[in-house]
Amino acid sequence: MKLKFSVITCTWNSERYLPESINSVLMQDYPDIEYIFVDGGSTDGTLDIIRSLNRPYKLIENVRGGVSNAMNEGMRHATGDVIAHLHSDDFYLHPEVLSTVAKHLQQSGRMWLFGRTKSVIDGKLVPEGYRAPRFSFANILKGNFIPHPATFVSRDLMQRIGGFDTRLKYAMDYDLWLKIGRDHEPVQLDEALTGFREHDGSLSTRNRLAAMEEDLRVRLSHAGFAPMGKLMHYARYFVRRQRALQAELGK
Repeated sequence: MKLKFSVITCTWNSERYLPESINSVLMQDYPDIEYIFVDGGSTDGTLDIIRSLNRPYKLIENVRGGVSNAMNEGMRHATGDVIAHLHSDDFYLHPEVLSTVAKHLQQSGRMWLFGRTKSVIDGKLVPEGYRAPRFSFANILKGNFIPHPATFVSRDLMQRIGGFDTRLKYAMDYDLWLKIGRDHEPVQLDEALTGFREHDGSLSTRNRLAAMEEDLRVRLSHAGFAPMGKLMHYARYFVRRQRALQAELGK
C-alpha cells in the first residue's frame, strides 16, 4: 500500500522564503501529498501566497501558543500515514525526497526516518561539517543530531507519543526524538534531504545558550537516575556552553 504524506508548514510573516519552500513540495514526484499550512496570524503576504496555490491544501489560521502548538495543530488536521514538518524557510533539495523516504519506510517496516540537511548561509548551500553518529538511544541522549526538516514520522506513532511538548520553546523536537527513539529504531540516511536556512539573529548567544539549557533539562528528564550519567551530561553541557561563549567572543 502506498504511503500518504502530510507535509505541515508553520508560517508567520513568512512571505520572503515561503515560495521556495512551497515550490520544493510542488516539485516532488511523489503523488500522494496532503499539504497543510498552520499560520500564526501573518500580516504580510504569506496568506496570499498560500491562497494562490493551484492545488488542494488545508489552511489553519490564527493559531497561537508557539511553534510546538502550531505543529500539533497541523498534526490534528493531518490524515496521512507519515508526518513531515517543513518550516516556511526550509525546503526539499530535490524532487525525489518523498519517494526516497517512502521507499525506505516501506522496505524497512519502520515507523520513522531521518536524513541530513544542508545549511543555507549567505545564499549558498553548505554541507554539514561532520558525520552524524549511528543512531542509538545512548548516542541521541548525548546530543541531538537529528535534523527536524529531514525527519519523517508515522502519524500513528506521533499520536501515541502525544506530539510536541508545548512547554518547550527550543528542544521540543529533541524531546520527541528521545520519546520515540527509546522504543523505535529509525531508518537513518546519510543523504541530505532538505535545506535549512539560518536566519540573522537565530544563532545569537542568548538564544543559543537558552536552547542549550533547555536541551540539558530535556536530556536529564530522559536520562534516568544514574548519578554518574547525569554528571557526564552536566560536564558536556558546560563544555558546549563554554565553546559557544568563546565562539561569540571570536566574532
